[in-house]
Amino acid sequence: MVTRAYTVAFEGIEARPVEVQCALSPGMPAFSIVGLPDKAVSEARDRVRAALSAMSIALPSKRITINLSPADLPKEGSHFDLPIALALLAALDIIPPEEVEASVALGELSLDGSLVPVIGALPAALAAAEEDRTLICPHACGAEAAWVIAARVIAPRTLAAVIQHFTGQSPLPPADPGEVTSDPSGRDLRDVKGQERAKRALEIAAAGRHHMMMVGSPGAGKSMLAARLPGLLPPLSAMEALETSMIHSLSGLLDEGGISRTRPFREPHHTASMAAIVGGGRGAKPGEISLAHNGVLFMDEFPEFSRTVLETLRQPVETGEVVVARANAHVKYPCRFMLMAAANPCKCGQLADPNRACARVPVCGEDYLGRISGPLMDRFDLRVEVPPVAFTDLDLPDIGDSSATVAARVNAARDVQAARFAGRDGMRVNADAEGAMLEDIATPDAEGRAFLLKVAERFGLSARGYHRVLRVARTIADLDGAETVRKPHLAEAASYRLAIAALN
Repeated sequence: MVTRAYTVAFEGIEARPVEVQCALSPGMPAFSIVGLPDKAVSEARDRVRAALSAMSIALPSKRITINLSPADLPKEGSHFDLPIALALLAALDIIPPEEVEASVALGELSLDGSLVPVIGALPAALAAAEEDRTLICPHACGAEAAWVIAARVIAPRTLAAVIQHFTGQSPLPPADPGEVTSDPSGRDLRDVKGQERAKRALEIAAAGRHHMMMVGSPGAGKSMLAARLPGLLPPLSAMEALETSMIHSLSGLLDEGGISRTRPFREPHHTASMAAIVGGGRGAKPGEISLAHNGVLFMDEFPEFSRTVLETLRQPVETGEVVVARANAHVKYPCRFMLMAAANPCKCGQLADPNRACARVPVCGEDYLGRISGPLMDRFDLRVEVPPVAFTDLDLPDIGDSSATVAARVNAARDVQAARFAGRDGMRVNADAEGAMLEDIATPDAEGRAFLLKVAERFGLSARGYHRVLRVARTIADLDGAETVRKPHLAEAASYRLAIAALN
């Protein structure tokens, strides 16, 4: 007799079903696992044996064979412990086989029989819902997995609790979804002295999810501005939270409390490798651009990143997804993020100050910012110069709008865009619009069109640049509550596009 349990194997954010088959046959006592298991899966036999022994369950003097089907799919991770144990317990007639077959299980077994949390509970819950099965996962993963409303999630603390649940001795209630509430950081936009133009650009970028580049001397406030961006962004919708949390679940970044509605804000160091930024490594894990999905990727000291890393950003920034292709894996991850970059104007950072600049001015500035290729720079919708702030201005009282006031305007603009793109797959904000859709929503009036054509001809805008000016102008019009894109909106959008002449 062959008993069966079910679990999943992960390929990117996709959870592929795996059937765990257990057969007891006469012969020399042995415990073998087949079906392309990695080292962690092969070691499951020792953890399962110890966990059963802790509950005074002895393995029979027979040959135990565990087959993970499909056999040609690589199996990685410790989450196979629980389904292997359940298939074995069903073969020993300790729990009903039909109850085991009606569930999807994942979890790592401790030697004392307790269940250790594992990654991937959220994608596993989606897979269980598609197959109309109950998900059995460790208690620490229950709040995360229960966000999939269509799936019934049982989250026991120990293997003994699983046995009691399946045998009806002590049925477990379904797990409740949990939500992590982030503490307010206290970083307010009013803390930044001066830089009113940069603050305005930050508001536009947040409202339309436009990519933004800041160039300025060290200490001018670039990092301060970027750090206050999360306070301007609206919370994740339920669908966005689910998308983002699936990636974070595979990376082990979700806490026991559940998932968060706060938009991710990732800020990798400029020494990060291409695999860390784009994705890769063992199992082709998601990189920083995918972990920033539906959020912000802040890259400080932008020219200091390696040329290979910078050039690999070009396609993901444009398409919103990345394919991590390796010899043993070919995985696609979503990465629709807002790229926020900051850079000094030159290596010494004092290009604008003749008293402090180095002897290579202005060649040093051209060489330093020349590390950013033209095609990559063309993908930034907003380019802002951040001049140094005089120390005498630091004692001035706070002026300008607070983060809460700006966030309210951003939320209102996002609501307008949500209604505009309702029912359109892949479109949520103005930065997603392209082709005929962009022409429909951002067609300027006659005066505006004449102005934009003149700007495009005068400054030699590329087709991409032309359309991105239209996108930004549409966002500015949304912030103003205007139905039509007019000349003032286009003029402001074009001013950000052409702000840094050396990079145009």
